[in-house]
Amino acid sequence: MLIKNIGILAGIVPEGVLRKEGASQGIVDCLENAWLLIEDGRIADFGPMSTCPSDIPSEVDARGGMILPGFCDSHTHIVYAGSRDGEFLDKINGLSYEEIAARGGGILNSSDLLGTTSEDSLFEQSMARVKEMMAKGTVAMEIKSGYGLNPKGEMKMLRVIDRIRKTVPATVKSTFLGAHAIGRGYSHEDYVQAVIDMIPEAAKLADFVDVFCDEGFFTVEDTDRILSAAKGLLRPKIHANELAVSGGVQVGVKHGALSVDHLERTTDAEIEALRGSETMPTMLPGSSFFLGIPYGRAKDYINAGLGVALASDYNPGSSPSGDMRFVMALGCIRMRLTPAQAFNAVTLNSAYAMGVSHELGSITRGKKASLILTQPGWTLTKLPYLHHTPFISKVFIEGKEI
Repeated sequence: MLIKNIGILAGIVPEGVLRKEGASQGIVDCLENAWLLIEDGRIADFGPMSTCPSDIPSEVDARGGMILPGFCDSHTHIVYAGSRDGEFLDKINGLSYEEIAARGGGILNSSDLLGTTSEDSLFEQSMARVKEMMAKGTVAMEIKSGYGLNPKGEMKMLRVIDRIRKTVPATVKSTFLGAHAIGRGYSHEDYVQAVIDMIPEAAKLADFVDVFCDEGFFTVEDTDRILSAAKGLLRPKIHANELAVSGGVQVGVKHGALSVDHLERTTDAEIEALRGSETMPTMLPGSSFFLGIPYGRAKDYINAGLGVALASDYNPGSSPSGDMRFVMALGCIRMRLTPAQAFNAVTLNSAYAMGVSHELGSITRGKKASLILTQPGWTLTKLPYLHHTPFISKVFIEGKEI
């Protein structure tokens, strides 16, 4: 299939570049008045309209719209049951995230709901959110467990994630987050051991292991034990520094974590720990927006030569949205990233943070043709500026319109 008359082909990256760091995060290579050829679901070629092939029978006329790589969302909790809108009222009335959790709400509330929900119903509820995300341009997503909080519930979640992966055209990565909170009926020590005991079974379905290494949840020592047990089975992705400077970044880097996520609380020590590592710092501005907590110091990370990814944290309690275009907008409006920096954060760098940037996240020959075609007249700057104006004309996943 040939897409012709593309106003701006945005996000062109040479083969082999898997992430953007430092000054390069602020560069988005574009080609104006372009064409792009898709073969077998992958980007075969592209170029200026002056060189457009004339012998391709299947064509899409972009009519001056942009083509950009689809969004990659490297941190979500979209497999959950029911709703926590009652806690929304608690937040409006002044209760903090920690206070709601201390009253038995938060993650434990979702765990209770999940325990009484059938696997089929959990799948159907979660699929509605997956379809919503794809319609808004997300072509790859990481999905965590973490609302089971016991062996039966965690494996149920991982089976549902696996079922989603086999059902939808989007790329789906699965993360075992048994260490999301202490499960009901367990002591702290007993639950840490229970998580360790779950790892071999979880590794049959999951790609990654995660720990909520933060104040009031799991300590650095807990995290070190869990990640040591998962070595050789599951690569780490870590929740860190949402509620306090927790040491989660450092223990994540020690264990070769693919990403350390949240980072609303950061000192220069976290930046230094990440320097020279393979770990992608990932910030979740939707959570900052919804909870009213600080936004991550993304500019400081980039100025220090690091890359930054942005993800939605789509979950029922602290970020009930999977709109990655709004995440990009928050990156610009509240974190003062340039549109180019934010664009790379929600495409190539977020693809890297879920281990798929060799296949997705940029316009690169040979990568999957998972793309967004905008309506005519859009630019990179308008995407976050007009942050809720409809902009999508078509979404393609592996060359097929969804």
